[in-house]
Amino acid sequence: MLATTTEATPTEDVFVPLNLALFCAIVVATIIGIPLYGYYYGFSLFDWVLSLVMYIVTGMGITVGYHRLVSHQSFECPNWVKACVLVAGGWAMQNSALTWGGDHIRHHAKTDEEEDPYNATKGFWHSHCGWLFYDTPYRTGKYEIRLRRDPVVMWQHRYYWPIVVTGLLLPFVLGVWWHGSWQGGISAFLLGGLFRMFMVLNSTFTINSLCHMVGTQPHSKQDSSRDSWLVSFVSFGKGYHNFHHAYARDFRNGPKWYNFDPSKWIIYTLSLLGLANNLRRNDPTVG
Repeated sequence: MLATTTEATPTEDVFVPLNLALFCAIVVATIIGIPLYGYYYGFSLFDWVLSLVMYIVTGMGITVGYHRLVSHQSFECPNWVKACVLVAGGWAMQNSALTWGGDHIRHHAKTDEEEDPYNATKGFWHSHCGWLFYDTPYRTGKYEIRLRRDPVVMWQHRYYWPIVVTGLLLPFVLGVWWHGSWQGGISAFLLGGLFRMFMVLNSTFTINSLCHMVGTQPHSKQDSSRDSWLVSFVSFGKGYHNFHHAYARDFRNGPKWYNFDPSKWIIYTLSLLGLANNLRRNDPTVG
């Protein structure tokens, strides 16, 4: 979440205490703080709806923006559309699109190898979130060369932290406006900001962990990637991970029409509106 891109090449991973502290703070506040607040003060329907909306917006920012648009170039769109989805992805606090994309490109290039950032062969804990707590010597600029040529990606990278802050301020401001009180703002922030951030982080992490351990491999057995329709329900369609590793540039992760993949539906809808083009289909046998 916090590690920065570097050209330094140390000989081993370096533990980053700040990353662990931030992660633990989010977990403790979500698991203990939010239930306690709810018990003593309660949450309104508005707070829960706002949390769901923010979950969908930021989750789509990751899957549509960070993943399929930036990392894999699965489709093209105007710069203003790209800026919007990258802001939404930044609100998820999973690092900038530049760093996230560089890590993901490395994951595909070195799946299940030592250089793989979320190497599933190191166990569930490491691939789910443990890898975040170390600065690795394998995070080198060569995986970011293409991304650094994109001015919108570089703009989002420069203003990443202000974008994160706006994603936390937005539910607070909306809560104050709706409830007419500071306490209402806090309630909306806790669910629409903190809780939805925790949920989006873990929905993304399940792809790195569970989708390399549990599921089927109908498309390729060259690596540990697996399809899990169940995971797709919390990850906006990314659960069809074996297909994705076999056909990484396809704008769909769930290739069949009935596969639950809302990200592909969003991208296709954007194309119908003239806001996306060159939707790539790499599997000639599907769709």
